Amino acid sequence: MSVDAKIEFPVIEFRSSDLERGTDGWHRLCNKVREACETFGCFEVVYDTISTEVREEMFRLMKELVEVPVERKQKNVLPPPSYGWVGPGSHVSPLYEGFGLGDVSNYDSVKNFTQLMWPEDIAHTMGTQLEKNYITIMRMMKYMPPPPGENEIRFFPHTDKPISTLICENQIPGLEIEVNNGQWIKLTNLSPSSFVFLVGDLLMAWKHRVMIREDKDRFSIAAFVFPNKGTIIKTPKELIDEQHPRVFKDFDFMEFYSFVFSDPARSRDSGQLLYEFAALTPPVSN
Repeated sequence: MSVDAKIEFPVIEFRSSDLERGTDGWHRLCNKVREACETFGCFEVVYDTISTEVREEMFRLMKELVEVPVERKQKNVLPPPSYGWVGPGSHVSPLYEGFGLGDVSNYDSVKNFTQLMWPEDIAHTMGTQLEKNYITIMRMMKYMPPPPGENEIRFFPHTDKPISTLICENQIPGLEIEVNNGQWIKLTNLSPSSFVFLVGDLLMAWKHRVMIREDKDRFSIAAFVFPNKGTIIKTPKELIDEQHPRVFKDFDFMEFYSFVFSDPARSRDSGQLLYEFAALTPPVSN
């Protein structure tokens, strides 16, 4: 399908004054987020509290990271859902490279990664241990431009399986979102202080893909939110009635995640896996 540049992608500014829970600004912000997620399953986040200098330094270090020796990269091995280093020529894409970092709010997790990749340096990182019901997994990704005349898709159309994804890119466009009419929105002209937020499969996500049309490497960082191990996903009772029956059974999130990466699921439509795993036939109204 073609890319439709006429569709206006939602842009939401996150100001400090609107982030205090319970205020009028917070309620307005929540409504904007809900509407964007219901319509597109994603939106552009404008958040200028993180400086341009910090972002530029982050991508500078990523360029250093992809240059470390392969034998060192291969030490970046993690169990699901984090996984680890994926090199060019893998099942993902011949021109894709990615690194995995476990719970990024955990100091030891960040320290272990930096000591593997930069053993000669000392990581100066401050972290806080917060009681929470989720973990955040980070992937650092490089998409290389295709040779002249070759296919420009760098990452196939898919939906993300975590609860949500937050993407920061290095101003090289490439991310596209499929909308409900089968066309694709190309995300261009994102501000230097922007991120892209996408909901995952559990919130009925639209597909997205990466298309590289420039002759430059594209770097991006994605933060994926996963519920803690043992979390049961269920439909709130308040949303179920005769007109709105329950469509999915209650299920353990990690069991669903394991199913997604099983051999039987690899050849199926990414956007249909939740239905295959948890759909009730027929739906239940109690």
